[in-house]
Parts: sequence; C-alpha cells; structure tokens
Amino acid sequence: MHILDFILLPVAAALVIIGAHVTLQHGVGASYPIFMFSVVLLFWFLYRKRKVEEEQEKEKEKSKKGKSKNKFR
Repeated sequence: MHILDFILLPVAAALVIIGAHVTLQHGVGASYPIFMFSVVLLFWFLYRKRKVEEEQEKEKEKSKKGKSKNKFR
C-alpha cells in the first residue's frame, strides 16, 4: 500500500469531526460540504483497498496455477 492509502482514512475521520463541530456552531447547511468530502475520501480509500486486495488475489491464483502445473509433470 502507498502512503496515500494510509493518509486517506485519518483525513476522512478528521473531516467528520470537523463537520460535527461546524454543525454545532453553524448548522447542517454549513457542514454539508465537509461531510460529503469526508464520504468521498472514505469511498476512495475503500476503492483503493479493494483494488490492492484484488491484485493480491490474482497473484495468489497465478502462483497456485504455476505450482499445480509443475506437480503433474
């Protein structure tokens, strides 16, 4: 995983906290963009995480196929 993957989740969590503070101070209308940006960051984090997991699964399948072919020779 890259450094961006480790940064996205804490930034999204921080924006939720900031959004809660803005909600208490100025109302939901003022904090809506902050919450939406945090949701976008969360979905981006999940997308990148699933993409890495799929790549790892493909590598495992390739290694299993290679090992099973060698056994029958």
